[in-house]
Amino acid sequence: MAATEQKREAVTVAITGASGVQYGLRLIQCLLAADKQVLLMVSRAAQVVIATETDLQLPGQAAEQERFLTGYYNAEPGQLKVFGREQWMAPVASGSGAPSKMVVCPCSTGSLSAIATGASNNLIERAADVALKERRQLILVPREAPYSEIHLEHMLKLTRMGAVVIPASPGFYQRPQTVEEMVDFIVARILNQLDIPQDLLPRWGDQLLQGPAQS
Repeated sequence: MAATEQKREAVTVAITGASGVQYGLRLIQCLLAADKQVLLMVSRAAQVVIATETDLQLPGQAAEQERFLTGYYNAEPGQLKVFGREQWMAPVASGSGAPSKMVVCPCSTGSLSAIATGASNNLIERAADVALKERRQLILVPREAPYSEIHLEHMLKLTRMGAVVIPASPGFYQRPQTVEEMVDFIVARILNQLDIPQDLLPRWGDQLLQGPAQS
C-alpha cells in the first residue's frame, strides 16, 4: 500500500535555466516512483529550456504545471506540489516547514551565484538559503563548460558550507548505449546522495561482491 501524503518523505527539487533539464525531469520521475513527495519549483528560464530541449509543453503557471505534471508522471493526488517564484508562504521558504533534502537540477551558474551569496531574490534561491542556514542537505547539479574562476569559487564556497556539487558529467565505464542511460548515471548519483535506493546504476564493485572470488 502506498504511503499517505502526510507520511511521505518530501524532497525539494528546483529546475533552473541550465541545459540538461532531462536530469531534473528524470529525477522527479524516480523520486515519485520511490514514493517520495516532490516539492517542485521551475524557473522562468527553465521553462524556456524545457521547451527547447524536450517535447513537453509545460504550462506557464504553477497551478497548471502541477496538474500537468501530476498527470504526466501519473503521480498520486498531492504527491507533486509546484510553487511559483514568489510564493513566499510555501513550506520551502522557511526552516520550520522545508524538507531536509533539496536538489537543484540542473543548476545554472546564475542560480549557483545567487545561492552562494544568499541573494534569495526568488523562492528557489530562498529555499536553497534555508537548506544552508538549517544545515540541511543541498545538492547542486551545474551543467556548464568550461567553468570560469567565478563558477569554481562559488562551488568551493558552497562545498565549504556543506552543499554537495555533482556536475552533470556522466561517466562511461558502464558503456552507456543511449542518452537516457547517460542521464540515469547522474540521477543515480543524486539518489545515492539522498540515500534513496535505485537500480539505475550498479554501485562500483557490486559485481565483485555478488560474484565468485577472483584469483
